[in-house]
Amino acid sequence: MTEKEKVIIKSGMKLFAQKGFSSTSIQEIATESNISKGAFYLHFKSKDDLLLAILEYIFETIESSRLVFENQDLSPREKFIKQISAFFGTFIGHKEFLIMLSKEQAIPRNEEIKKLFFKKRFEFHLLYRKGLVSIYGSNTEPFSIDLAFILEGLFQSYVGLLIMEPAEFEIEELSHFLMRRMDSIVKDISNEEPFLTEKKLGNIIKNSKQCFAPVNLNNIVEKMRNEIDQMENREALEISLDVLEEELSKESPRLPVIKGMLSNFKGIPTLEKYTKEMADFYDFDI
Repeated sequence: MTEKEKVIIKSGMKLFAQKGFSSTSIQEIATESNISKGAFYLHFKSKDDLLLAILEYIFETIESSRLVFENQDLSPREKFIKQISAFFGTFIGHKEFLIMLSKEQAIPRNEEIKKLFFKKRFEFHLLYRKGLVSIYGSNTEPFSIDLAFILEGLFQSYVGLLIMEPAEFEIEELSHFLMRRMDSIVKDISNEEPFLTEKKLGNIIKNSKQCFAPVNLNNIVEKMRNEIDQMENREALEISLDVLEEELSKESPRLPVIKGMLSNFKGIPTLEKYTKEMADFYDFDI
């Protein structure tokens, strides 16, 4: 991200918060950024494109606030509480924009924005799981999915209050309060069976993606096969594609197998866009 793009992003965030997304024009954003309307289009294709960049910027800010404490000499509990407090602080710092986002009906919900929210929610879930297990020990690992969702629910509920009336809350005190609630839940949950398992969560993630992702994996495989048919020495590639196709047809495809087969197509320009599309669908890099 260039410095000029940061200026445009901050200008867009300010104007969207003040006037609303639909009532703000690109010309107004350009004027606020001290650039021409034409210069705006050198950086962003549209207002929707700028909105996506703003959301990515906010998520990057959240991640940066977390990393401040990652390598500090703190106990797992102290570190996690400070990271939660930093999350709360970041949301408060963008409260006007977030209030607008929650209220305005005209906000676009295109596929890129849906994918971003889905990906970030899953990343936060993994962070919660990792943090909770580091605090409460490996015995809580079977319950880590349930515990992470419980904490996420508490966090989101209080964020909604915080961005409305931040002066009413002391952030670190709230973070300690939430962890004491988690202490009580962890103490009682050992008498239960886990409600959510890795298999259940995997199926939920797979089905959720299929609800909004315009990705037809079978079509991608077919397009890859057509490209490979035009190549010399294609036998090894065809074998990899056959293995990939078989894995994708399973009820619960194994991501290491998919990733391994896609890596066999790395460096082949005509297949690059297809392997990237499939890797993006499963949220991994190759």
